[in-house]
Amino acid sequence: MLQQKLNSINVTEEKLDIAKEVAIINRIPIVNTLLELMCEFTGMRFAFIARVTKTQWLACAVKDEINFGVLPGSELVLESTICHEVESHHQVVAFDEASTDPQFFCHPTPKAYGFESYISVPIILPDNSFYGTLCALDPKSAVVNTPKIIGMFIMFADLVAQHVGNGKKLLETEQSLNQEKETSELRDQFIAVLGHDLRNPVGAIRNSAQFLLRMPVDERTSRFLHIIQNSTYRITALIDNVLDFAKSRLGDGLLISRNTTNDLENVLLQVINELRVIWPDRIVNTQFELNDAVNCDPIRIAQLLSNILGNALSHGDASLPVKVLAVSNQNEFKICVYNKGAKIPEDIIDRLFLPFSRGNAERNKEGLGLGLFISSEIAKAHGGSISVTSTDDETCFTCLFSNS
Repeated sequence: MLQQKLNSINVTEEKLDIAKEVAIINRIPIVNTLLELMCEFTGMRFAFIARVTKTQWLACAVKDEINFGVLPGSELVLESTICHEVESHHQVVAFDEASTDPQFFCHPTPKAYGFESYISVPIILPDNSFYGTLCALDPKSAVVNTPKIIGMFIMFADLVAQHVGNGKKLLETEQSLNQEKETSELRDQFIAVLGHDLRNPVGAIRNSAQFLLRMPVDERTSRFLHIIQNSTYRITALIDNVLDFAKSRLGDGLLISRNTTNDLENVLLQVINELRVIWPDRIVNTQFELNDAVNCDPIRIAQLLSNILGNALSHGDASLPVKVLAVSNQNEFKICVYNKGAKIPEDIIDRLFLPFSRGNAERNKEGLGLGLFISSEIAKAHGGSISVTSTDDETCFTCLFSNS
């Protein structure tokens, strides 16, 4: 009879995830102890926690000393259980001896499953939703319908409810975090692929502009070709920043290849000259005191300077020059970029080196808000740091790291 009921499950509604429901209960460290105490204090030999919905009954935790035949993960026909009634009215059901109890002597469930004594207490979660039941039964009679026993079962049910509620919140948080992680990884992979695929057409546009500039063209055409060429430099810088951001977010980090170079001045001058082409009306003054060779990744240092100097040219006072200072000695290497202009507010300074953070004062400017973030990552990869100071007269970005 029991096996028939185990096989005849209501399937009219989407079923519970059995493994998930059993796992939620089994993660509660006190479950086995509670079931043992229930049996010890009542003399009953079968105790269990059931997950009960309006269409389904599922055993989640069991202590069985009578070979009743229900294991964790077992299902019974909901309507064949007294838990079905508990789910309906959310009240405790308890009787010492079904065969003599005025209410249950004719009830079909004790006869069908062959038990005399029974107690079932609803498990109500902290959000007041019904979760299931905490039960015990035995083929022999037992004294359970007393305030002391019922009070103990209610207390145990409250403990289970609290743990289940916390467990569900934790599970939802984990699922949300996993989903966010997957979304973030997909987004960054998309950015990386997109950035990689953009390189070829941008390179083709730049090469074409450079080729046409070698041909005799009128002044108006030449001006447009220079605009196209300069725009490709800006796009390439944006692509580099996007790709580096994606790499850092995907866990690979920024890769650097440090070596000792005596030619860093030419590397820095090349960056400055490229930006002079993009900002032909701006003045960039330089002061290089590279007295010692620098242990660094020259390509990354060039990228760092390009981002910082580009930021200064974009946001500084266009009528005043920008200054680049580069100093090296046996102990350290430093790059400073100074520009005149309005003071950067403190709340914006605090967020300048965060990705996509451009500040309210910069919303009308071009860019993705990645340049300074990438520059800070390059500095960190060299074991150094980047900082900014800003007054009403001048703003200075300083990159400093050990030259060893």
